[in-house]
Amino acid sequence: MTNERDYYQVLGVPRDASQDDVRAKFRRLALENHPDRNKDLKAQEKFKEINSAYQVLSDPQKRAQYDRFGHMGGGGARGSGQGFEGPENFGGFGDVFDAFFGGFGTRAHKASQNGRDIHTATSISFEESVFGVDKEMDVERVEPCSICKGVGAEPGSNSTQCSHCNGVGQVKRVQRSIFGQFTQVGPCTHCNGNGSIITNPCSHCRGAARERRNRKIRVDIPPGVEDGMQVRLMREGDAGSNGGMPGDLYIELQVKPHDIFFRKDHDILLEFPINFVQAALGDELEVPTLNGPETIRIPEGTQSGTEFRIKGKGVPYSAKGRRGDHLVVVNVVTPRQLDEHQRQLFTKLAETMSNGSKDDKGWLNKIKDALCKDS
Repeated sequence: MTNERDYYQVLGVPRDASQDDVRAKFRRLALENHPDRNKDLKAQEKFKEINSAYQVLSDPQKRAQYDRFGHMGGGGARGSGQGFEGPENFGGFGDVFDAFFGGFGTRAHKASQNGRDIHTATSISFEESVFGVDKEMDVERVEPCSICKGVGAEPGSNSTQCSHCNGVGQVKRVQRSIFGQFTQVGPCTHCNGNGSIITNPCSHCRGAARERRNRKIRVDIPPGVEDGMQVRLMREGDAGSNGGMPGDLYIELQVKPHDIFFRKDHDILLEFPINFVQAALGDELEVPTLNGPETIRIPEGTQSGTEFRIKGKGVPYSAKGRRGDHLVVVNVVTPRQLDEHQRQLFTKLAETMSNGSKDDKGWLNKIKDALCKDS
């Protein structure tokens, strides 16, 4: 029966903690309890304890054996007579950062790098913003070289392994600090992290392995977009390197204004002029919409600025089949020029209105006929 503390309790993590959680917790505790930073007499023992716990819980095989057998499981040193806490693995305080940052001696390879995102813009008409459009546009982006296929070497030529990194593409640099010795891994400067030296670079891309090219891209712009919105095309940006994914293409939409229509959220607004006779007597009007002409009824006594709504003739919502409305705002227009006959009719109308006559409609109809003849 052992009196040693449970390793999960030592690091303060649950038994189902991920490797990233174990690593993060160990790093924090190691910094807190390192003797160079913590002068408490118990810091050294605490530091050894968390080192032992991390040695086991950071290794999937040792962790599995520990979960099954506990401290008596023998860990990764099974058959050698040593348990989980072999002193050769974490004997010195300075080695903890070497193990932590250096990846426990594993050989690192050059990491892949995703391509850069591209941002561009395109203009569309008001109608296209409402109904959507399938648009073709030119985009300049970085792609693998068309001649060397992204290798960087002239086709048919060979590259040699870098002697400085032994083909790994990365080198370790050991540094010392008040926390002890730690190792940093960086790209090899002799081969630029490729692991190989190109002796005969591609004449087309000059060994860069990539080139800028113009491409025609088709973009499906959905219905109902607004000015300033962006459409994202995944994997249509610059190419990645070393197996990295291409970036994305972001297209900003610039909607051209319409001659007579305006947008108000998901409704389309139209300002429509009428004369004061139509406003007073009422009328049926044929008004334009994006779907063709529609007829609306103007009741008697309509005031300037009155709004009429035509259902379902506006801008589509994201949900299929649902659209906003078409709004018609009537503005009563006063005639700027009248002929003598029209002036007499208006004068007579004014007299009847001031006398409280009930024959206002008759005079209005005469004025309407006069205005129609004049037009």
